[in-house]
Amino acid sequence: MTDKATAARLRFDSPLQELYLNLWRTYDRLRDLEEQLFAEYELNSQQYNVLRLLKAAQPGALATLAIAERLVSRSPDITRMLDRLAERGWIERIRTEEDRRQVLARITPEGLRLLQRIAKPLEKCHERQLGHLKPQEVRQLIELLQVARQPHELSGSSWR
Repeated sequence: MTDKATAARLRFDSPLQELYLNLWRTYDRLRDLEEQLFAEYELNSQQYNVLRLLKAAQPGALATLAIAERLVSRSPDITRMLDRLAERGWIERIRTEEDRRQVLARITPEGLRLLQRIAKPLEKCHERQLGHLKPQEVRQLIELLQVARQPHELSGSSWR
C-alpha cells in the first residue's frame, strides 16, 4: 500500500466517507467563488436559480410549488425568497382567476436585465471553477453525479 493510500485509510472511515467528504469540500470551494460574484449583484445562488427557472418558463409563469421542486437545493421558505425578488422588481406574482389560492411567479424585464448583466461574469466564474477539466471529464462527472443522486431525487423531479 502506498503512503498516500495509507494516509487516506487512516483519515477516513471508509471509501464512501472519503468520497462524500471530497464532494462536500469541492462544493464548498466552488460555491465560495460563486457567492463572491453573486454578492456583487446583491443576490444569492438560490435567488439566481429562481430567476433562471422563471426565464426558462417565459413567457409563462411558474407556480410557487413548481419553483420549489425545481430548485437545485431545497429552500424551506420559498415564499420569503419570492418576496425579496418581488421587492427588488425582479419578479411579479400573479393570482389566477381559476384558483385564487395558487400563486404564480413570472420574471420581469428588470429581472431579465439582471440575468443579462450577470451572464458573462458568471460564465467566467464557471470557467474559474471547472475550466481546467477536459470536455470528456465534464461529461463524465455530470453523468457520475446524476447516477449518485438518482436514488435520492424526489419522484418526477425535474430541477433543470
